[in-house]
Amino acid sequence: MLVFILPFIIIAILAKVLLPKKKASIKGKHVVIFGGSSGIGKALAILAAKEGAHVTILARNIDKLIEAKNEIKNYCTDEEQIITKVSVDVVNYEAVENNLGEVEEIVGPIYMLVNCAGMAICGEIENFTQQEIKNLVDVNLIGSVYSVKAIVPKFKKRREGIIVLTASQVALMGMYGYSVYSSCKFALRGLAESVYMEVKPYNISVTLALPPDTDTPGFETENKTKPKETRLLSETGGLVKPEEVAKKMLNDALNGTFFSYIGFESFILTTLCVGMSPFQSVFDVIIQSCLLGMLRIVGAFYTIHFNSVIKKCFKEKEAKKNK
Repeated sequence: MLVFILPFIIIAILAKVLLPKKKASIKGKHVVIFGGSSGIGKALAILAAKEGAHVTILARNIDKLIEAKNEIKNYCTDEEQIITKVSVDVVNYEAVENNLGEVEEIVGPIYMLVNCAGMAICGEIENFTQQEIKNLVDVNLIGSVYSVKAIVPKFKKRREGIIVLTASQVALMGMYGYSVYSSCKFALRGLAESVYMEVKPYNISVTLALPPDTDTPGFETENKTKPKETRLLSETGGLVKPEEVAKKMLNDALNGTFFSYIGFESFILTTLCVGMSPFQSVFDVIIQSCLLGMLRIVGAFYTIHFNSVIKKCFKEKEAKKNK
């Protein structure tokens, strides 16, 4: 079976890599980034500035915004570039809508909207407070819905635009300790796929970023409440620099790619969970169709390993209780 499908996989991969791609340009265009004061958002803002874009960063903390704005300015390639900052609560729809309108008046029409705003709290489901659950849902899901709702009419009117939503690998699979966070990220996939259908006729693209564990201030905060099981399971994927993630996100968004992922494990996971998601070319479909069966077996071994780690930790907890 593998001998039969291998030529098709090789041809599809070569075609995908070698055929020229039509890549959009953001030079002289307006890029808006929620969560742009730190982490992946700031790294992406710097890349956009290097590409010659006007950049607006939005976040809550004004001090971090000022610091990030000054840093981003250093990477501008043209003295005409505009870098602006806005302090906003992403779960206040009126504020989001008004601020997007105001920055358009100052900087110009928005061409790309990126939502990197997010937070993570790890722990078993029964240990979350109601307020923690609400905060996670508000920032990770509602904030993204609001930003998309506010920008889509503008993009539709101009018949162009790029929307980038930042999810996570746990948007495709559940993970111990991420019950609430993963729920929000799964919902983001539904949002991205649905909005993709709604805006495609208007020449608007949607990209869903699925970064692995990334070395950001948010990740440091996340580690403070991370159970041992989660930490052990996460270690298999390593830690990626925000600059690497941002570079891949921007490149995929400009190429009109729906799923943006980085690394071989992310490729396996995305291929396994492709479902009815949008595809960029027939070559993607060929690669996914040929690999799905085999990767399901690989995924099963991952699941067995995960369950083994969790069972071992459970036995350790039980042993401590009985002492």
